[in-house]
Amino acid sequence: MGSRILVVEDETDLAELVAFNLRGAGHDVTVAHDGNTALAEIQRSQPDLLVLDVMLPDISGLEVCRRLRRKAQTVRLPVIMLTARTDEVDRVVGFEVGADDYVPKPFSPRELVLRVEAILRRTIPAADVEGPQVIALGELVIDVPAHRVEVQGEEILLTALEFRLLLDLASRAGRVQSRDVLLERVWGYSPNAETRTVDTHVKRLREKLGAGAVHIETVRGVGYRVLKS
Repeated sequence: MGSRILVVEDETDLAELVAFNLRGAGHDVTVAHDGNTALAEIQRSQPDLLVLDVMLPDISGLEVCRRLRRKAQTVRLPVIMLTARTDEVDRVVGFEVGADDYVPKPFSPRELVLRVEAILRRTIPAADVEGPQVIALGELVIDVPAHRVEVQGEEILLTALEFRLLLDLASRAGRVQSRDVLLERVWGYSPNAETRTVDTHVKRLREKLGAGAVHIETVRGVGYRVLKS
């Protein structure tokens, strides 16, 4: 069965083109043309994924994403940002507010569908995760079945992508993971994709983990590893 996807785009023709291609891939698609309508629709229908334009007529897509990431009910909702801005700084801002992916306009509808499929594939049920069900690294505890992370006994709200990134690193504690490998395993992208994506998400993950961030080590010129406790 397809997933429930909300497309938020104020350009009617583009919104319908995106919706048409996603429906052709078997998904149930709803369209909204502004940020406030999108927030209301998310609360009503609880979609599985959000395709979100940055430039909207009322509140920006960045602000929509910020609001979603502040709430436990929507912190794990996958978000793909669409934008005409192609500067790296704009992409970084999108990731810093919690977007999972970033697709610059103009784009191929087929490419967008592939990005959507990649994100949906990596949202795997907890029961399908192999390995330890609870990983403890000092004050950092990862409860895999519950998709819950605690630092010093306090729950840390992570997006689905942030949780998957942390779990991937923690399940291979002590071993260095290159950016290309992380892109392929966590994002489902080819190794030649933009590696800055990994750096930006690791930075955001560290900020959220606070004292628990000490366990994530940067290996200069290679990638990252989680230190064994």
